[in-house]
Amino acid sequence: MKYTALALGALITGATFAEKLVIKGSDTLGAKMVPQLKDAYLAAGNKTDFEIAAEGSSQAFTALEAGTAQIGMSSRDVKETEKNKFIAKGEKLVEHVAGWDMIAIVTNDKNGIRNLTLKQIEGIFTGDIKNWSEVGGKDGEISIYTRNTASGTYKTFQKLAMAKRDYGQKTQKLAGNEQIATEVAGNVNGIGYVGLAYADKDGLRGIKVEGVSPKPKKKAEYPLSRKLYYYTVGEPTGETKKFLDWAIKSDDAKKVIEKVGFIPVD
Repeated sequence: MKYTALALGALITGATFAEKLVIKGSDTLGAKMVPQLKDAYLAAGNKTDFEIAAEGSSQAFTALEAGTAQIGMSSRDVKETEKNKFIAKGEKLVEHVAGWDMIAIVTNDKNGIRNLTLKQIEGIFTGDIKNWSEVGGKDGEISIYTRNTASGTYKTFQKLAMAKRDYGQKTQKLAGNEQIATEVAGNVNGIGYVGLAYADKDGLRGIKVEGVSPKPKKKAEYPLSRKLYYYTVGEPTGETKKFLDWAIKSDDAKKVIEKVGFIPVD
């Protein structure tokens, strides 16, 4: 689809005559939460067209820089190198908190492990711990499923749970939360991490971390809690501002966010 210079400017700034709201980035936000917010927004009588692409948090900033999206979704903070690209162009990247998430450590529900320490999680995902018997489980080689390197969750987990160490060589990198949930549910020796919205799946168990369950009411105590973000180039206006104000602040949006399994902004 081709745009004139004026129309492209409208897409970037969110001007009122933009016909389509393009939102790109995080799978954590874009696979469930944002599509369901879109549905509720349209059901409320808004006439905006949407295009949503959940390709990983890194793509949020690539798309915003290229002017192919008005909103970027990210499950991590923007990097300084990404921010500097906008600064070099005389643009300002603006951050909007979309909600809270808890990265759930999931095992197969037939696995007897119910709690892991952060040190044990670090050992498993770096490859130092290779067998469930090393953490009090039954003998069995651990199968580890992670997000891929384009994912904000991949990097956030590395920071929160792995002391910023490298992932082990045998980790199996997958594109999205659903894929990880499916693999772990089908493998009694599997372990992975997913956004809280994806932990409630048949065959899975969201285990305790340092004795704390991944439950919304525990977000301040749970060691792997994080914020989720929308980003815009400059302060949003027009359709972009209208949607973001609704998606972050309205009671209807908060109900959707809670229903999906995330935690609304207070």
